[in-house]
Amino acid sequence: MAKKEEPKLDLMGNWAYAPAPEDSKHIHLNKKYDLFIGGKFVKPTKGKYFDTISPSTEQKLAEVAEADEKDVDLAVKAARNAYDKTWKKMPAKERAKYIFRIARMIQERSRELAVIESMNGGKPIRESRDIDVPLAANHFFYYAGWADKLEYAFPGRNPQSLGVAGQIIPWNFPLLMAAWKIAPALATGNTVVLKPAETTPLTALKLAEIIQESGLPDGVVNIITGFGKTGAAIVNHPNVNKVAFTGSTDVGKLIQKSIAGTDKKITLELGGKAANIVFDDAPIDQAVEGIVNGIFFNQGHVCCAGSRLFVQEGIADELIRKLKDRMDTLIVGDPMDKNTDVGAINSKEQLDKINHYIKLGNNEGAEIFQSNCSMPKKGYFCKPTLFLHASQSHRIVQEEIFGPVLAVQTFRTIEEVIEKANNIPYGLSAGVWTDKGSKIFNMTGKLRAGVIWANTYNKFDPTSPFGGYKESGFGREGGLHGLMPYLKF
Repeated sequence: MAKKEEPKLDLMGNWAYAPAPEDSKHIHLNKKYDLFIGGKFVKPTKGKYFDTISPSTEQKLAEVAEADEKDVDLAVKAARNAYDKTWKKMPAKERAKYIFRIARMIQERSRELAVIESMNGGKPIRESRDIDVPLAANHFFYYAGWADKLEYAFPGRNPQSLGVAGQIIPWNFPLLMAAWKIAPALATGNTVVLKPAETTPLTALKLAEIIQESGLPDGVVNIITGFGKTGAAIVNHPNVNKVAFTGSTDVGKLIQKSIAGTDKKITLELGGKAANIVFDDAPIDQAVEGIVNGIFFNQGHVCCAGSRLFVQEGIADELIRKLKDRMDTLIVGDPMDKNTDVGAINSKEQLDKINHYIKLGNNEGAEIFQSNCSMPKKGYFCKPTLFLHASQSHRIVQEEIFGPVLAVQTFRTIEEVIEKANNIPYGLSAGVWTDKGSKIFNMTGKLRAGVIWANTYNKFDPTSPFGGYKESGFGREGGLHGLMPYLKF
């Protein structure tokens, strides 16, 4: 009789999960990707390419074209030609059909897109599969519905398209950010030149394939890859009518300066340092799960991540104890494993930045706690990190880290926590945990944040606008509000 194998235990003495990797054999990646201009994939003018890698394995996935100013000019000319000759003249209900078709094709290829998103970006496959790709499709569905109803959305205002929209997106939600920007631009009758982040271009290029297969008229959407110079060329091109940027506050300020004095419209969705506020009447176990979801499940790679935790003094000890216990159960590792909670950091540069802030937090005197989890030997990974006894003057409290690092402060009164929460350059999002509806409405009226969640965190919907205050940018994406930046009245 064969000897029964004993179940394995993890470092905490709990039963360990057996690996459950998502298969990647079904996906197709080209060895080399060109620029998508005028409905075709074309080689870059100077013939330059750069490698894109998997942050979890450090292995090369593909070579990607590097666009220069001449390539940007070709893309803008293609977009302008498509706008003047085809897209703005097409009946809105016909435009809607194309947008709807793109949504359906994203759904049909959702498994492939989710796998590539995790391979190229490092986020857990559960997040790519269950959040990013479905939300991307839903944004196209939602704005397809608005395309022929603009006169009802803005009664008596005669909404008109702008022309060519130049769009630049970050690496934390590559496909979803593309959908956030492309879908409302198309619904309002504009054409697009989009640049994905240099570290995560693959799902945007897969979206280019979908757009090509959908039959969308040539040049309506152009997707070009490259570095900061490519993005700057898009922003500064004289035939771009609208700039939409999601990324760092520093780059957002440069963009704002560069278009000053022009008639270009602009929306900026920039950095954040969200306050997640837990009152002593909150459901503690639910709050702990929401805190973990807000900062650790996404590696802290969300501009609206709840990276500042405020806990009312009466429950601080209990909540922090439960939070530490929950952190010790988190699995850090292969993004393609369905058991993984915390995937890879997107790049070595970003990991170095996170480690720099962890060192800063130590030097500033905050008490550090890191989960007792095993770490992969290869790739860019960071343990979920908690800083206790932080203060408003600490840089880990004031500055965006963009990693799985949480700074904890306590408070006694509503007035105190509102003052602390607002005493920061950013104002993108916040969370409030309490069983009192009146307290929630009181907080939402006083917190300077664009999005405020109550008894939950990081919930998104295409019907709901998203955007910030102060150095978190201006303008809104999503919902009815997301149409306005792409229209003139």
